[in-house]
Parts: sequence; C-alpha cells; structure tokens
Amino acid sequence: MKKSVLFSSAGCVAAIIIAWSVGVRIFVIQPIGAIPDGVTVIVFGVPNLQFVDSPDAVCQRTQGGVSLLCRGMTAAAIANRGKILARLPYSGILFRLSGAPVLDR
Repeated sequence: MKKSVLFSSAGCVAAIIIAWSVGVRIFVIQPIGAIPDGVTVIVFGVPNLQFVDSPDAVCQRTQGGVSLLCRGMTAAAIANRGKILARLPYSGILFRLSGAPVLDR
C-alpha cells in the first residue's frame, strides 16, 4: 500500500515537472464583471508566465498595481497568444497561489 502511494505521488510530481518544462501553464481569472463566475484555463505556448498565474499577478509584477484595463489586456493577450487546452471552474486556492494581491471585486 505504501509503495503504491509513493509511486503515484512520484508520478504526479513527474507529470507536473514535465508539463511545466514543455510550457503548460495554469491561468486563473477571478470573478469580475465580464466573467462573473471566473475561470481557470490550462494554456500552452505563452512565454513569461509562472506555472500558476493570473492577470492580477501579471499586472502587479509588470506595472506595480492592478487595474481593470491591465486585467483585460492581459487576459486578451493570453487568449490570443496561447493555445487553450482546457477551461475549468474558478479556483480560489489556485488564484491565491498565483501571487495576486487580494483585492475587492
């Protein structure tokens, strides 16, 4: 039993490392006016993103703050440049892992 848990854990870690190295990223968009439910997107082919990222985190890193215009431009750039592999429901845990500042909607 312990060996199967160890092997499955090692397999999950290896899959994450392989996904990261080939350019697969998790992009989390928190609920805002245009996207009231929020969304988590698995993307491929977008340079300069962290493994788990969000428009708010990108804006904070590049401009030192978050604005509605920056959020929209970042989300549009990800949609245009990358290939969306999957769309998933919004995850607050992943949003917090992205390093985005906590702001009111």
